[in-house]
Amino acid sequence: MASKKYLLLAGMLCLFASYGFSQRVGASYDVKDSSVIPSKRMPQHTEFLNGTYNFPAKPRNQWEIGIKAGIFDVSGDVPSVLFSPGFGLHIRKAFGYIFSMRLEYLYGIGKGLDWRGNQNFGKNPAWEGSTLATRYSAPMRIFNGDIVSTLSQVGGSAAAPFETVFYNYKTKVSDLSLQGVVTLNNVRFHKAKTGFNFYMFGGIGASVYNTMVNALNGAAKYNFSGINPSAPYKDRKSIKDQLKALMDKTYETPAESQGTRRPVLGGHTLKPSGTVGAGIAFKLSNRLNLAIEDRMTLVKDDLLDGQRWQEHAWGDAVLTRDFDTYNMASVGLNINIGSKSVEPLWWLNPLDYAYSEIRNPRLMRLPKPVLPDSDGDGVTDQFDQEQTPAGCPVDSHGVSRDTDGDGVPDCKDKELITPTYCQPVNADGVGHCPCPDASCFPKVVGPGPSSCSQMMGALPSVAFKGGSTMVESDAKAVLATVAAKMRNNPGCKVVVIGYCSSNKKEQQLSWDHVNAVINYLVDKEGISADRFIFNYGQEGGDCNTVDLRAAAEGEDGPNKVEQPHPNLHKNN
Repeated sequence: MASKKYLLLAGMLCLFASYGFSQRVGASYDVKDSSVIPSKRMPQHTEFLNGTYNFPAKPRNQWEIGIKAGIFDVSGDVPSVLFSPGFGLHIRKAFGYIFSMRLEYLYGIGKGLDWRGNQNFGKNPAWEGSTLATRYSAPMRIFNGDIVSTLSQVGGSAAAPFETVFYNYKTKVSDLSLQGVVTLNNVRFHKAKTGFNFYMFGGIGASVYNTMVNALNGAAKYNFSGINPSAPYKDRKSIKDQLKALMDKTYETPAESQGTRRPVLGGHTLKPSGTVGAGIAFKLSNRLNLAIEDRMTLVKDDLLDGQRWQEHAWGDAVLTRDFDTYNMASVGLNINIGSKSVEPLWWLNPLDYAYSEIRNPRLMRLPKPVLPDSDGDGVTDQFDQEQTPAGCPVDSHGVSRDTDGDGVPDCKDKELITPTYCQPVNADGVGHCPCPDASCFPKVVGPGPSSCSQMMGALPSVAFKGGSTMVESDAKAVLATVAAKMRNNPGCKVVVIGYCSSNKKEQQLSWDHVNAVINYLVDKEGISADRFIFNYGQEGGDCNTVDLRAAAEGEDGPNKVEQPHPNLHKNN
């Protein structure tokens, strides 16, 4: 019987294994999610997020409730009948990723039928209605250390035939047990998780049972005389068929029990029990899973099958000293319940957080990278194009700045802005400007007015970005050259010319450009404002360009002009 049950269980495992091995569970919960952390563990969660504690707080996880149905059978002195039903339900809670506990109620109906005929049944009160019990006594004797019973005839003919009965029973068992469950496969090193879960369990509880025997056909005992009790083993099926045809299904006679010597509940025997088992659950979704289990319960009682006596080959009835057990192989549906909680922890891999941080750090405290800068100029070696002497300012490529382009870096240039016509320069960056005319003699202070355009030469233009009045970096370098020329020619003025005047906006923008150039030369380069002639709104030039030229002999004009349309600035 038991072998058929285990074959059925193995087949069910194979069926669901094909589903379970193909399933992959997604990543675990987000360890930063504070909504799944209970308030009592929130201080640890806060320390973890602040980087002062290495371990994340254990999240609030769901409870599991389950129902199951399966095959229930009793292992005792009387062979059990296959496919007796059993039912159960449980509630389970995780205390860690490996260990959880569950409270389970089980109800089973076990049946048994012995196809072998039995004659020494005088010690079983369930068969007291049989004639053998009234014609024979069973004095006790010791055989090989066991207490045995020898049936001796006390009345009638010595040749009187022995009566034969066929042991049977129907027992109803209820038990309530508290079990510890150990998960075997959720800690995984080479994959996140799979869709199945192996577990083992064991626990203690209490069992209540009531066993009945089918001994009577109505009010009379069964007449088994037409069934051969000594048929060979190969004929057991035909004997069972005959017994089923002969017997009803009343189970009307109470089997032998412990009586009032043991605790009772509702008139039935109450015994402490121990439970062990194993199972596998297949994940259907984050809320549902299907479980296949096999569970065995040990009860220190030999009367679950209503029979404490066995018969030896020599015909004696022997008091057995082993205890009956019952087993249930089941299939169940489990449901995870709870809001703002993660899945039960036995479905999660505790290594998931550690591996995710190693692969893609989010909360890991990493040291600040230190990149080499051998010359200490602020540009790392991987981008530095020059080993710069200490104290020399550099550009974004690590090259020493040379504002006037004379080949001498600014940190060594004693004349920061050397006009182009005064170059080349000496080792200190000082140029040699040529004498413009024969008036360059000792005691000559400077050139006369008629020589300004010749002395200063052509001055560069300044370009602005469209609509902007800001002096950009390139324009500043240009204006530095203009300022140097003006410092070298203190007697010369410069005309600053802006263009475009077709509308108010262009007129105001032209004024702004001229004003920005003059203000820069005055504020940043230190040129006197009196040396400029303010000229805006001219035609024939680009609206975003300002031209500069040396003033002609006798040329003069204001160095400051009122804004033509100041209200445009207010509107902006």
